[in-house]
Amino acid sequence: MKYLEKIERLLVLSLLVMMVSIVILSTVELGWIIIKDIITPPMFLLDINELLDIFGMFLLVLIGIELLETVKMYLSSKTVHVEVVFTVAMIAIARKVIILDIKEVSSLTLIGIGVIILALSTGYFLLEKRRGTQSA
Repeated sequence: MKYLEKIERLLVLSLLVMMVSIVILSTVELGWIIIKDIITPPMFLLDINELLDIFGMFLLVLIGIELLETVKMYLSSKTVHVEVVFTVAMIAIARKVIILDIKEVSSLTLIGIGVIILALSTGYFLLEKRRGTQSA
């Protein structure tokens, strides 16, 4: 059993190192995209596609940071905190909504995204409500 715990800890540490590397690289890439978009003519003006790319990448970095937090919590307490998972899922769906081109998406897909948002919101609300009743 000790060997399995050591292997598990090594794997989680490896995931943590890889996640940190990816978050750092994606942050650098986001900075590069912003600088590149600002200095290309017309200077200091961004079109809507550039803005959507920047916002999508920004939210992608936030998702990486939240996943990093999840791995850190797992490493320290050996549990996955559900509220962090809900936060990651809500950021991911928000990113999808922001970069979504409504003209190219079917109405059924939009309904599906709406249902996902409703389900995540309801789950998060119930989780917070449960937490409020436990602390009272």
